[in-house]
Amino acid sequence: MADYTPSSSSSGFFNICVLHSVAAVTIGVLMMFYLEAAAEVGHGPETAARLLQGSSPRDQMLIHNADSFSGLLLCAIGLLLFMVAFVEDRDFQGFFAKGCVLLHAAVALWRLSFERRVDDLAAHWPRQFVGDLLLGLSWVIFLAHSWKEKYD
Repeated sequence: MADYTPSSSSSGFFNICVLHSVAAVTIGVLMMFYLEAAAEVGHGPETAARLLQGSSPRDQMLIHNADSFSGLLLCAIGLLLFMVAFVEDRDFQGFFAKGCVLLHAAVALWRLSFERRVDDLAAHWPRQFVGDLLLGLSWVIFLAHSWKEKYD
């Protein structure tokens, strides 16, 4: 029976996946069950009130349903990240990390291109943009570390 001791890049992959998983599940649960509080933390009380207030009760219901569904998707992404954390194949880890970098870059680009034009979100997009870049940077650091380990 072979004794498997994970390398530092493998444990780094596990740690990053679990950290991102916990963040995604936590935010998803907050969006599903505590939408008003989550919106206030993310956007501030005045902006949250404007974002959650529709022009009719039907609009409000659609807004709440869409945000709850987004929270459910975040929970599913968090569970997927948790499952992926246990994969030990280095090629898959590198491929997955590159995909995560592209995903975070795409979200940051979306915020830069579109969210800053929405009046209600204009004051808060820079903070979220920096958060997207930092999340992507964690995967870039993993890739750089695994590349260094591979070629040293």
